[in-house]
Amino acid sequence: MLKTSLTTTFGSLQWLFFIFANVVVVPISIGVAFELPSYEVATIQRSSFIFTGVACMLQGLIGHRFPIMEGPSGVIWALVLNLSFSASSLGMSLQTIGGGIATGMIVAGIFTIIISVFRLYWILHKLITHMVMSVYLFLLTFQLIMIFFMGMLKINEDGKLDLPITLFSIGIVIFVSMLNIVGNKGIGNFSILIGMIVGWLGYSLLFSTEVQNISRGVSLTLFPLGQPNLEIGIIAITFLGCLVNLSNTTTSVEATAKLYQDHELPTEQRYRSSYLLTGLYAALAPLFGLISYSPYASSIGFLESTKMLKKKPFLIGGALMVLLGIIPALGSLLATLPITVGNAVLFVAYIQLFGTSIKSLNGYTFTSKTIYRLAIPVLVGVCIMTLDSKIFTSLPIYLQPLIGNGFIMGVLLSVCLEKMINWEKVIE
Repeated sequence: MLKTSLTTTFGSLQWLFFIFANVVVVPISIGVAFELPSYEVATIQRSSFIFTGVACMLQGLIGHRFPIMEGPSGVIWALVLNLSFSASSLGMSLQTIGGGIATGMIVAGIFTIIISVFRLYWILHKLITHMVMSVYLFLLTFQLIMIFFMGMLKINEDGKLDLPITLFSIGIVIFVSMLNIVGNKGIGNFSILIGMIVGWLGYSLLFSTEVQNISRGVSLTLFPLGQPNLEIGIIAITFLGCLVNLSNTTTSVEATAKLYQDHELPTEQRYRSSYLLTGLYAALAPLFGLISYSPYASSIGFLESTKMLKKKPFLIGGALMVLLGIIPALGSLLATLPITVGNAVLFVAYIQLFGTSIKSLNGYTFTSKTIYRLAIPVLVGVCIMTLDSKIFTSLPIYLQPLIGNGFIMGVLLSVCLEKMINWEKVIE
C-alpha cells in the first residue's frame, strides 16, 4: 500500500514537471512577440497553467482517456510566432494579426466541434494513413530534439556558448540517459523527476538562477493578442494550421494505445469526445491569449521512458498544474527551474520518440522505389526546419509561414504522396 502511494506521489510530481517544462516558455515567447506588457504576459502564463491542467484532466477523464498531455500546439506556436514576425512585411499591426489569429482559431474550433458532433472524423482518419503517422512522428521527433538541444545550450548575448552551463546541461543528459540505460526499473521509471531535481539543485549551487516573475495579482483582459477581426489571409493560414494540428489527436491516441497492447483500444466514442474537447479548447483559448491545444504525441516518449502507464498520476499532475496557476507562490517556486535543465531532461525523454517512430512502421520493408514515400516528406521537412526563414521572403506574404514550416510541409507532402500514388502496386 505504501509502495503504491509513493509511486503515485512521485509519478504525479514527474508529470507535473513534464507538463510545466513543456508549457512555461510558450506564453512568454508569444507575449514578447506581440509586445505585451509584463503584467499581461504574467496573466497569460497563469491562465495557461490553469487551462493546461484542466485540459489534461478532461481528456483523461472523458476524452480519449489516455495519459497524454494536452497542451499548446507546437505547430500553431511556430505559426503564430512567424506571423507576428511578419507584421511589418504585411503592413499590419500586431493587434490586427493577433485578432485574425484569434478568429482563425475560433473558426477552426467550431469546425472541429462540427466534425465531432456529426462523426466526420473518418475523413481525417482516411487522410492520416499509417505512413502519414510515421512521417508525422519522425518530423515531430526531429523538430523537438532540435528545439530542446538548442534550449539546453546556454548562448550569451554575443552569440557565444556559455561553456560551464552548456557542459552542465550535457552532464544532465548523460546522467538521465544512464538512469534509463543501466538503472533498475524503480530508478528508471522516475528518471525524468530525478533528472529535474538533481539538475535544479546542481544548477542552483553552481550558477545564479534567473527567476521568471509570476504576477500575484489578476488583470484579466479578453483577447489580449487582439480583438477578433476579418483579416481573411491571417484567418485562412491559422485555420489551415489548425487542421494539420488535428492530426495530433489521431497520431497520439493510436500510438499511445499500442503501449497498452490489447487492453486499451481507442473506440469511436473516445475519438469523438477527444475531438470535441480539442474543438472547445481551440475556440476558448484565444479569449485568454492562448493558442490552440492538442494532445502531445511527445507524451509517448515520456511514457516509454518512465514505463508509467497508469492514469491516476497523470490526473493528479494536471490538478497540480491548476494549483500553480491559482496559487502564485507555487508557480513562482517552480519558475526557478532553469530552462536549460528542463530542456536537457526533455531532450532525453524525447529520444524515446524516435523509437516510437521506427516502431510505427510495423516492420514495413522498403524497396529502392517505395522508400520515397517516407524519405521525401521526412527529409524535405527536416531540410526546411534547418533553413533561415528569411530565405522565404521572396514568396507571397501569406505563404511564407506555411512554406517555411517544415513540419506542416512534410505532413502535407506525405498526405499528397499517399493519395496520388498506389504504393502497393509499385514494384521493384
